[in-house]
Amino acid sequence: MTVLLVLATFLVFIVLDHLLNRHKALSTVSAEVHERAVPALFGGDYVDGFLVPEHVGYHPGHSWLVRERKNVGRVGADEFAAAVAGKLAKIELPKPGQWIRQGQKVVSLYRDGQKTEMVSPTEGEVLEINAEVVDNPALLRQDPYGKGWLLSIHVPDEENTARNLVPKALVREWMRNAVERVYALQPALAGVVAADGGRPADDLLAAVPGANWKKVTGEFFLTA
Repeated sequence: MTVLLVLATFLVFIVLDHLLNRHKALSTVSAEVHERAVPALFGGDYVDGFLVPEHVGYHPGHSWLVRERKNVGRVGADEFAAAVAGKLAKIELPKPGQWIRQGQKVVSLYRDGQKTEMVSPTEGEVLEINAEVVDNPALLRQDPYGKGWLLSIHVPDEENTARNLVPKALVREWMRNAVERVYALQPALAGVVAADGGRPADDLLAAVPGANWKKVTGEFFLTA
């Protein structure tokens, strides 16, 4: 009887050990899949160090639009725009209920007593603004496609909006061209701003002596 009890106990330990190891293995696989899925969510796509998510639509003025649900889109500034804008003192956004047109100046960015503007990538009614980025403008640079979003807009004509965005097939070349243009302002800039693993500096124009922030941002944001 004692021998049977010992064998039974031993068998229980074997089964428990098998189940625990199996759970650990599944957890490891799940974690690995999750790690691979994160860059996949954003397309894992970088152009000259700048994150350019594939699921996002881009306006030539460097604002972006992503479809949240039918006839509702979320708007923000792409990482290039956020890096060129740099350390902002204030962000002003249109009020909910306001109707805005595609290409209209709707976002105001302030720095060192100067103001620059960005245009809307779509036409529609403002449903919501991101109060967090208004309270903390640094979010625009820290997380431009996440916590740094700007507006939620009701988009009645999604098809027409899409026709006026940068064509998907041309997004990489369009962004590469923008990066080359900003680095051309200071040839040494390309070698020093991406010291952190090839990622762009938080404040690109801070490294360009005598750069006219309002003029440069206006040219890239199509508001000059």
